[in-house]
Amino acid sequence: MLGVGLSVISFEPLWKTMKMRGISQYKLLKDYHFSAGQLDRLRNNHNVNTYTIDQLCTLLECEVSDIMKFVPKQN
Repeated sequence: MLGVGLSVISFEPLWKTMKMRGISQYKLLKDYHFSAGQLDRLRNNHNVNTYTIDQLCTLLECEVSDIMKFVPKQN
């Protein structure tokens, strides 16, 4: 059964990929008209939809694993 706090999807790889591509969070917002709400959700490792993941992969020319990773619960 799924429950709160069992595991998390981390968007830590996204920030590294963006840095490697020379794209800042500001540039995402201003130049690529990325949603500020979605960016906030990514910063806080909250749920985002697959459309957002698709946008990021297209923009950054990368794989899903370059944007997010699964972090299992630590016992």
